[in-house]
Amino acid sequence: MKDKDFKNYYVDRDISWMYFNHRILKEAQKDNVPLLERLSFLGIYSNNLDEFFRVRMASLNRLLESADKSAKKEKEHLKSTIKTINKLNNIYSKEYTETTDDVFTQLEEHNIRLLNEEKLNDEQKQYIKDFYYDKLNGSTNPIWLENISEIGKLQGNRIYLIVKRTEKEDTFGKKPKTDYAIVKVPDSEFGRFIVLPPSDGYQNTIYLDDVIRFCLPLIFIGFKPSSFEAYSFKFTKDAEMEMDNDSDYGMLQLIAKGVNSRKRGEPVRIIYDKLMPKDMQKKIMARLNVEHLDAALPSGRYQNHKDLMKFPDFGHSELKFPKWKHVMKEEFLSKESILKQIREKDRFIHVPYHSFDAYIRVLREAALNPDVKEIKTTLYRLANDSKVVKALVCAARNGKKVTAVVELLARFDEKSNIKWSKRMQEEGINVIYGVEGLKVHSKLLYIGSKKGNIACIGTGNFHEGNAKVYTDYLMMTARKELVSEVDRVFDFINRPFSQPRFRELLVSPNSMKTKLLQLINTEIKNAKAGKEAWLKIKINHITERDMVEKLYEASQAGVRIDLLIRGNCSLVPGVPGISNNIRAVGIIDRYLEHSRIIIACNGGLPKYYIGSADWMPRNLLNRIEVYTPVYDLDMQRDLLRTVEYGLEDTCNGRLIDGKGNDMIQTIVDEKPFRSQEELYNAYL
Repeated sequence: MKDKDFKNYYVDRDISWMYFNHRILKEAQKDNVPLLERLSFLGIYSNNLDEFFRVRMASLNRLLESADKSAKKEKEHLKSTIKTINKLNNIYSKEYTETTDDVFTQLEEHNIRLLNEEKLNDEQKQYIKDFYYDKLNGSTNPIWLENISEIGKLQGNRIYLIVKRTEKEDTFGKKPKTDYAIVKVPDSEFGRFIVLPPSDGYQNTIYLDDVIRFCLPLIFIGFKPSSFEAYSFKFTKDAEMEMDNDSDYGMLQLIAKGVNSRKRGEPVRIIYDKLMPKDMQKKIMARLNVEHLDAALPSGRYQNHKDLMKFPDFGHSELKFPKWKHVMKEEFLSKESILKQIREKDRFIHVPYHSFDAYIRVLREAALNPDVKEIKTTLYRLANDSKVVKALVCAARNGKKVTAVVELLARFDEKSNIKWSKRMQEEGINVIYGVEGLKVHSKLLYIGSKKGNIACIGTGNFHEGNAKVYTDYLMMTARKELVSEVDRVFDFINRPFSQPRFRELLVSPNSMKTKLLQLINTEIKNAKAGKEAWLKIKINHITERDMVEKLYEASQAGVRIDLLIRGNCSLVPGVPGISNNIRAVGIIDRYLEHSRIIIACNGGLPKYYIGSADWMPRNLLNRIEVYTPVYDLDMQRDLLRTVEYGLEDTCNGRLIDGKGNDMIQTIVDEKPFRSQEELYNAYL
């Protein structure tokens, strides 16, 4: 396909991301989703958008600023992308406000009411005054606006109130004095929602912002009697760390320094209450002192809607998804050694349907078993109270040689990773900080034992928190070919300039992309020969241009391609003559779809793979990623069921069309099918 033609059928990554996030917003609009879960989806949408502006829009802006004057096409493309994103954001923002209002209206029908400072009864007013004196006093420290030289230095993604204080006229008729102050809402200390005494049969709550509005006369006590106006705003700041790679800092100190530099990141977006008077808007904008702002967006009265994920439920469990207990597979409950069972047969878990404690049992047994001499693992994200790290520490204390490859550049988790790295070093664990220029994103564990080595290869992080909400597979095997190659990946991480060959594993940046293309080429060859040819792929993102083009080529050759894609999809399915053999489904449900699965027909002898890599340039070219073949028949059947259930989903599966008009797929006269619920019931 010529480059000119290809551009017509390639969706820009960031525009595709906006379509994905809109699918989350659509989930918040569904009547069959419990009300408090709809609020949670609204929070997820908002949180995603904040991160998108902190990272992706900031990067687009920097690219635009640094583009060479001669690169006119690139600059025009960047301008067009930014313009489209802002246009979509404005459309979705109105939709978001309507959805939020609708959910809160329906919550009142269930006797849950969100009040503001003007709707309080006497008991509630006294409650807030007591709350202020008991807890809030001392945490609300106004700063006069005239004393802030650069308002853009305020913290990003925190809620601020700009307060206008106007003294009441005195008896001499002098013009009342007016001044302005900034107050930070201390939600990190007190939470965003304050539960109030019930009234009129309602259970009540109030935003902390409105508590502060009510308490402004108390906050400014000691001044002349005044009237107050207060309006909210927040900044989204550039989250890309400023890394001085030529400095004398070691890697750990360098990352820590970079994390701190985020506090000084330039604002890329300001969101403010649309009712804020023009004079107050001008005062804020005049003190920004930044050359460029991607967006200045009028919004509603409240910012940081991510806090809706923590809205109080008042005990209304019927307004939430029913709890699904994590299933512990029988072999992990057995008194028999789990390491012995893995040596007998490949084992797997599919979280969060299965309990992540199964993996913790493997680690703990390895930490205690005298036959185990060595443990190596990659750690991309770590929980605050990591059972994984505790098991590794236990292993080190029991005399095992333990190596942990910690990726310090896991965005927004650097502080946690630094903390645990120091702890592990103190316990004698050999901590390796990845590879310069290559993020270590693979999910690997190697257990060296006298009775036979074992490897675990997964699609998601060894993170207990993620394992409760992210769908991921983890395979445990003693197959010598696979285990030895996992060990060689650790050698490669230690010596990244070596070029080891992998026959079984697909490893990036070495040969993963080449082998994936070969896999698709086999299907193309078989289709042209009149043989059965198909691909079933479950993945988070597809944006790498060569992979998109190869899938188009396969479609045109007659290969049937079914895609389960959660996020970015640069491919446009269903275009006659281009991609008419491609169907793409995106699922948004209670669990975040995260596992990566590839199943290829292979002439009637299907090949199965699971791994850590999405089909994006960063994963295939700039990270150390691993796919493993799956040979165990039980696991193969489970993988196929997961993919096919997802493709059949008529409750939460939206057909991706590449234009943002992603509609729930419907099958006439058939019972609605919800893939996650059906999988959970199957595992039970």
